[in-house]
Amino acid sequence: MTRTLIAVVDDLFFASKIRGTAEALGVAVSFPRHADGVSEIIQRDSPALIICDLHSAKLDILNLAKTLKGDAATRNIPLLGFFSHLQIELESSAKEAGFDRVVPRSLFTKNLAAILQGEI
Repeated sequence: MTRTLIAVVDDLFFASKIRGTAEALGVAVSFPRHADGVSEIIQRDSPALIICDLHSAKLDILNLAKTLKGDAATRNIPLLGFFSHLQIELESSAKEAGFDRVVPRSLFTKNLAAILQGEI
């Protein structure tokens, strides 16, 4: 069975990197454009992980995390957020909102293949 993920990422660099790495690994990744899209994909695909760019300009990522973690149907889906290492307060806010793991962008990029494969 193919591992399925959701990437809530609107930065083209990171979206391209995630897409390319996922294709090379045989991992299916969906990129929703809005919060309703996240819910639709969850219902359709039962993702193993949701990756979020905490700097998303299109979605309120922290509210999305609170919503997902507050719903019995989605609270067990792991949430991983990545952020600019310069914004330490964003890391704390993401953890408070319910993210299971929050990593700096540099670490996310370095470990992307392992993250997509569920190794870390």
